[in-house]
Amino acid sequence: MSRHILELRHGQHLTLTPALQQSIRLLQLSTLDLEAEVSQAIAENPMLEQEGDPSAAPVAAPADWPGSDAPGDSAASTEQAPEAPAADSDKAESDREFERDRTEYSGEARSSRDDESDTRPETVRQTTLREHLLAQLATTRFSARDAALVEMLIDELDDDGMLASPIEEIVGWIEPALGIEAEDFRAALNLLHSFDPPGVGARDLAECLDLQLAYADPVHFSEARDAELIGVARALCQRHLPLLATGNMARLREALQCDAELLRRAHALVLRLNPRPGSAWNVPAADFAIPDVIVRKTRAGWVAMLNDAVVPRLRINQLYAEALGSPRAGTNSALHGQLQEARWLIRNVAQRFETILRVSQAIVVHQQAFFSRGWEAIRPLTLKDIAAELGMHESTISRATTQKFMLTPFGTLELKRFFSAGLSAGSGGGEGASATSVQTRIQALIVAEDRSRPLSDSQLVAVLETEGVKIARRTVAKYRELLRIPTAPLRKSQAGAG
Repeated sequence: MSRHILELRHGQHLTLTPALQQSIRLLQLSTLDLEAEVSQAIAENPMLEQEGDPSAAPVAAPADWPGSDAPGDSAASTEQAPEAPAADSDKAESDREFERDRTEYSGEARSSRDDESDTRPETVRQTTLREHLLAQLATTRFSARDAALVEMLIDELDDDGMLASPIEEIVGWIEPALGIEAEDFRAALNLLHSFDPPGVGARDLAECLDLQLAYADPVHFSEARDAELIGVARALCQRHLPLLATGNMARLREALQCDAELLRRAHALVLRLNPRPGSAWNVPAADFAIPDVIVRKTRAGWVAMLNDAVVPRLRINQLYAEALGSPRAGTNSALHGQLQEARWLIRNVAQRFETILRVSQAIVVHQQAFFSRGWEAIRPLTLKDIAAELGMHESTISRATTQKFMLTPFGTLELKRFFSAGLSAGSGGGEGASATSVQTRIQALIVAEDRSRPLSDSQLVAVLETEGVKIARRTVAKYRELLRIPTAPLRKSQAGAG
């Protein structure tokens, strides 16, 4: 038989208050997300208003609002009564002018003029790849069944114009009772391959390049008239792309059984092809960022300051707050709660920008050389370094630097980019170079190299060691791949093809 026991235990635990939860959440928001958050709070909370907002101007409290004085409001309106006729006259004239303008510029008045022109800015829209292909499909004489299969394939194209799903998988989506097999879709795919742009509907890179050569337009590719050159280029795309990636041109000549000059011309032709035929129909969204911090140069060096344009100017609506504090207001828990939430938001928004400014100032102090010389001068810096210096947790530094941007002489950069691991400085000691500065140096060395004699990874290691940076060859290879720079043999072959 179990026994019930009462026992007292002492313990400690951390509880996140609503105000602290809001502070953490606001810190990790970007500037645009914070603006949306503040706008929503102002719309939902009458106790909160924004400075400089005309809609936030003090208004007379309703007669039934706690603490309002209806007789006083009535007296004020009585004192202004003599000026009412002039005001009414001005208002009537303004209304007549507005009515004339409304009639002149209304949709009905414009319709007869606008029908003659279809170039309105709001109607201009970029044609999508799908619409471009469907327009071509509509001009063909395919049967309804074949046209439906081609349209299904068009719907399966990705943004680059490549077929995103295998034919066998697409067949599995069709009801077996329809009797459609993989061969039917392959025939429809061959029809799609004849559409513009060349290479659309390809299942891999080799097929994409081969299709562009098969349907090459002699107007844009004069080489299309040379049957031998096209044959070598198509064989190169169909069977030897992996070998081409190694840059071993001698083995390619043996595999294709052609001379060096013909291979060079075929390689140059392949380089002119488009591996993403649908890219011309992809219009990327505008990529921009609003800086939270601006760096300026002073006599004492580079300093960081907040961008005042993004700092919300919030305050408590004094009229409502005073009315709520009146003895006649009584206890209204809902309104008091909204007043407390408004105070929390004002305090937490201010704390958010204070934290961002402190972190930014610490970054600028550590990276003074970067703002004068660029990425080659950036120093090693970690979240732990800034956290220890400011007496904050690393997670706080991470939130304060994610999606927060700084306007610098080298563009608007995310604060995260100023953090980089350090590498050994070799026998000379010291803090060494940052990974970012080493990558920048590697890129600069490759850009300045002799294209006929490109630098190998081992040679790059030797050059960096003479500059005081001790680095392994595999690390150089990793950085080169991150920079999307091909190997030395491939760079040499590309220079020969050019």
